[in-house]
Amino acid sequence: MNESVSDGKRSTLQLILVPALISLAVTLIRLTGELRHWSPAWFSSGQGITGPVSWVIGITWLAIPFGAYFGIRLAASTGKAPRLLRSLPWALAGVIVIYISQFLFQFIRFIPLKFPESLIPFWLLIACAAAIQYLAWPALFKTLLAYGLSARLPVVLIYFLAMLGNWGTHYDYVGMPPEFSMPLLPRFLWLAFFPQLTLWLGFTIVVGSVAGVIAGAMVRKPATATAGATM
Repeated sequence: MNESVSDGKRSTLQLILVPALISLAVTLIRLTGELRHWSPAWFSSGQGITGPVSWVIGITWLAIPFGAYFGIRLAASTGKAPRLLRSLPWALAGVIVIYISQFLFQFIRFIPLKFPESLIPFWLLIACAAAIQYLAWPALFKTLLAYGLSARLPVVLIYFLAMLGNWGTHYDYVGMPPEFSMPLLPRFLWLAFFPQLTLWLGFTIVVGSVAGVIAGAMVRKPATATAGATM
């Protein structure tokens, strides 16, 4: 049993290795562009102020192609692709929860919590949206969780170093309102550690799950064809 668990972890690490390295490379390019003040259209350094194509040099959207890639590879290697009508509603339920959290976030001022504690309910909803994806396709959920951690943990480290050194990038929240000005440790925890490992990790799992379930179901062999091949 321990050998099968070990083999599963090894296969997951092998599956996410290249996507993780690509995500790391994109993150380092983004950081370099901001530090060297390359074109703001591609490398915006302000939070909430982005250039028209700055999203390209970022890892958030990579959840879509990598999620599809994981779904195809898992379907091919395990032969256990999901049924679209069974799995996709769970994946889409996560998307709905994210939209609900965005809607509720507009009314955050009515929550009897001060910033940044008022972010906690928002993060919990995103975490719930991600957890739902286990019901869509457990193997894909585990793969996306591993990939998401491998992609976001380097970003967490960069946030800490940027805040420590006041690099003047979006990683240290340059130009943000006074409430973002906190001592280093709480600023790092509230504005980097927690959101990266709840909000953005959860977003990666949900979006990747939708793409992966659809892609995996598309390469799924019909039961009749499988039965015919074994006769």
